[in-house]
Amino acid sequence: MDLVNLWLCLVGLVILLYVVLDGFSLGVGILFPTARNEAERDVLMNSIAPVWDANQTWIVFGGGALFATFPMVYSVLFSALYIPLLTFLFGLIFRGTAFEFRANSTRKSPWNRAFFGGSLTAVFALGVTLGSYLSGTRVVNGQFAGGAFDWLNPFSVMVGLALIGGYGLLGATYLVLKTTGPVQERAYRQAFFLAWVVAGFMLLVSVWTPLHDPSIPARWFSVPRVYFIWSFPLLGVGAFLTLIRSLRKRRELLPFWSSVVLFVSAYLGLLAAVYPYAVLPGVTVYEAAAQRETMLFTLWGVCLVLPVVLAYTVYSYWVFRGKVVAEEGYH
Repeated sequence: MDLVNLWLCLVGLVILLYVVLDGFSLGVGILFPTARNEAERDVLMNSIAPVWDANQTWIVFGGGALFATFPMVYSVLFSALYIPLLTFLFGLIFRGTAFEFRANSTRKSPWNRAFFGGSLTAVFALGVTLGSYLSGTRVVNGQFAGGAFDWLNPFSVMVGLALIGGYGLLGATYLVLKTTGPVQERAYRQAFFLAWVVAGFMLLVSVWTPLHDPSIPARWFSVPRVYFIWSFPLLGVGAFLTLIRSLRKRRELLPFWSSVVLFVSAYLGLLAAVYPYAVLPGVTVYEAAAQRETMLFTLWGVCLVLPVVLAYTVYSYWVFRGKVVAEEGYH
């Protein structure tokens, strides 16, 4: 594998890790208003308290890797998507502030609303960013040549709404895994409903995307891509059916992993559909890549740092692998 594709895989892996790991904590924030009292809201908070802040590491890691190895992608997309990306970051900051202040406040209701609002804003802005990326970006001589609001269109708004449902599903299945009693029962119902919502949105995105970009169907059916690209939708269908069945049988672990696989299938399908383009519709990963020496030098740093971060992440989830019980914490 050449350096460009190796780095593409590394950046893609970091983005996927953030999407999944911070996805369920943001999903818990989206479901926060459904809690009936402060005791239940404490359970929701405690379920993500040990792990949520470490997820921001992947944003820094991914942004730094993108800047070093695909500088054209970094400069073009951050110029084109400045408003939604800044909104996303402000949502995360607002959410993090609300999380910490709520824990030490005697009047929790304003921070409850702030936590929900920050989570919802961050998720919607991230979805709009993805939708705008798929919509294409005008690039002239390696620089962004569009307007400040090119990102705002019906397709990007639809993807933003779809991601709210998707992250809500991850949050609900995570609560099924981590909680008991009324909170868990409500999470079962929420997960079942949101699974169908997500399936509907995925079908809509699958139909709308090729209509939005006519070059995508040609890549879907090109050889040799056609021999593996259709495995991702099949994987997604299998994950969805497993998710529905496991929720009906009141399983705890399987619904969460099924929702993760559903996300992974959609993510890999998206990558397969747009490759080899880094910026749609016409900038390839090779045109956007940095010099070979830069990519090789940066790779040494990643080889040292990435295993440590992954090991710490796995260890933290292992330590806090039990159930969350009201007024008692982890068991």
